[in-house]
Formats: sequence, C-alpha cells, structure tokens
Amino acid sequence: MSSIILAIVIGGAFGFTLDRIGATNPNFIIRMLNLTNLHLMRAILLGIGVAAVLAFGGLLTGLVDPGHLSVKTAYIGVFVGGLLLGLGFAVAGYCPGTGLAAAASGRYDAIVFALGGLLGAFAYMVTYADIASMGLLAEIAGGKTTLGTIAGTNYPALFDLSGELIGLVMGAAFIAVAWLLPERILGSKKHEAPAE
Repeated sequence: MSSIILAIVIGGAFGFTLDRIGATNPNFIIRMLNLTNLHLMRAILLGIGVAAVLAFGGLLTGLVDPGHLSVKTAYIGVFVGGLLLGLGFAVAGYCPGTGLAAAASGRYDAIVFALGGLLGAFAYMVTYADIASMGLLAEIAGGKTTLGTIAGTNYPALFDLSGELIGLVMGAAFIAVAWLLPERILGSKKHEAPAE
C-alpha cells in the first residue's frame, strides 16, 4: 500500500512540475519543436542531466544499488515506436507524460489525447501477434545492452569502458547544453504568455 501512495505522491509532484514549467501547454511544446522558444528543451535537458549525474554518481560511490537498474531491451520496434511517438508529439503538442498532466489540469484537448493513447494501446494489444511476426520485436545490439560496463550487473556493454563514467560525462554534457542553449534558434523575440 505504501508503494502505491509513494507512486501517487511522486506522480503528482512530477505532474505539478510539468505544469509549472509549461509542459502541459501544447503551444509551448510546439514552440520548442519549431525552435522558437527553447525554455522547455532547456528544462528537459537539465532534468535528464541532473538525474544522470545523481544516478551514475550514486552507482560510482556505492550509494545506489546496481540491482535496482532495469535496462530495457533494444529492438527495432522501439525505434519505430519512437518515430511514431515523435510524430504524435509534433502533431498534438503532447507526449504521454505531458498529455496526462494536462488532462489532469482540465484541458479538453489533452483528455482527447489521453483517450487516443488508450485506444492506441488497445490497438497494439490486439495486433501484438501480427507485430511480433513481422520481426519488430527481435532483439538488436544484444538486447539489454548498456554503453559501458556497470559494476555489479551482468548487462553486456557496447564499449569496454566504465558505464558509470559514461553516464556522468553524458549527464554533465546535458547540463552544459541546457546552460548554453539560447532562448531560441529561429524567430524573433516576442512577449509570450506564461504557462496556463
């Protein structure tokens, strides 16, 4: 029961944060994707970078148990799904997380988006056998593979380097890019309304 309460608290805090940075406003997301307002991109890169530094720094110092890692299997369907997700992200102005947070804030377009996501998940479930028969779920690059070796795990690595150090370097790079990214790459500076 306590894990359910913890999940609700963390999910609520995450949704609140998404709303406060403007990620529940599809106009902000579209502006990020067309490079006219990079506020969200900076927030996303900073969040990924800080999480990577904390996670891999914790692994390196022994504060994080590597047994808690769960590397997802790589297969062609992940890349096809990523392309479809990116297309839907650009068209709707939402990804699954931002769409659910926006729906929780009462945006009708986000509620329709969330219902469409559920319909898509149902369609995937119904056609799973056909998708699997096309080879889209065949493992690639060793399946559960990491970039570098993570101490205390049995995951195969693409490179014979410390996975913890790779994670720290990548996290620091994300933070640096978030820090150095300009306000916009395209378009002129205009007054923009705050997130709804």
